[in-house]
Amino acid sequence: MQPKILFYQRSLGGGGAERVLVTLANNFAQEGVEVVMAAMSPPFTYAKELDSRVRLINLGTKRYAIGGLRLARLLRRERPTVLMSTASGTNFWAVQAKRLARVPVRVVLREASTPTEVLKTHRRLKDQIRSRLFIRQSYPYADAVVAPSRGVRNSLIHLTGLPETHIHLIYNPAITRQMEMLRNEPVNHPWFADDTIPVVLAVGRLVALKGFDALIRAVARVSQHMPVRLMILGEGEERARLEALAQELGIHVHVALPGFDPNPFRYMARARVFVLSSHYEGMPNALIQALACGCRVVSTDCPSGPREVLEDGRYGRLVPVGDVKAMSQAILDALADAPPHVPESWLDQFREAHVFRQYRQVLLE
Repeated sequence: MQPKILFYQRSLGGGGAERVLVTLANNFAQEGVEVVMAAMSPPFTYAKELDSRVRLINLGTKRYAIGGLRLARLLRRERPTVLMSTASGTNFWAVQAKRLARVPVRVVLREASTPTEVLKTHRRLKDQIRSRLFIRQSYPYADAVVAPSRGVRNSLIHLTGLPETHIHLIYNPAITRQMEMLRNEPVNHPWFADDTIPVVLAVGRLVALKGFDALIRAVARVSQHMPVRLMILGEGEERARLEALAQELGIHVHVALPGFDPNPFRYMARARVFVLSSHYEGMPNALIQALACGCRVVSTDCPSGPREVLEDGRYGRLVPVGDVKAMSQAILDALADAPPHVPESWLDQFREAHVFRQYRQVLLE
């Protein structure tokens, strides 16, 4: 029987998990597999990057429970061979949808973040209890579970009791053919026309967990020693607070927040230093991509992923989460360094073709 894969996600917004699904969907479609991409609701930022052979279905709801019910109907109609989901909320309802649909479908769940860290962000006890219940009522009932880093795998083992052998460790397909082409596109921002003042770059949603407030403070300290500029590509709820902080520290003219850019790679190829300032991650695509673009990197030693990507600091500097002084010194040191030499053999484990072969085996073989 010709295989059919149904990918399920909350949206196709500008996040790393969504980009992973788009990359996998395109690769399967190019191999002749029938692919359906079901999203609960907009935004559909990455929709234009989907292969024309991938069918995109909007389930038209922001509520997880309703999305699960509509997914069950979709399973009965489409009869896919495999259902794959990649976030805690959608993962729980992917399992429930299979039960409701009563159709034979292989369910593969991928955890995009570090769930033990996510749980710490819940202020209300009932939210923590509900999230733990969702985790324990989803992953043990999947046909296969994928973790994008050792930290995420260990977190899932801790919360679910699943044996290590039941969780596939597969890194993200962060280095794609498209990325390697897009990084050569020109950058029109005037900061990159003047190489005398170095640009520090960060990429991500403007939300608290990304730690951009600490990065702005760190760059303010760097500016006391040398001229420097900071550009943060992304959009989110923290924009006003970050702009106010830059104003308060007197560096607002040297801080740019241009918003989301579908091609951050061209900036990575030209920035002097890339900084990941997150409180936690799952496996940070942007950090991998910055390395692949030849950029010097500084990262918080957060759970999970940066230490694995940088091989314990061999290919970039690791600093404690929230340590502004250490981050500013690491940026200064990186600015004084030559660009890192990262072997192609090291980057290969994050390349699209290598990662796709592993996913193909888990999903179809």
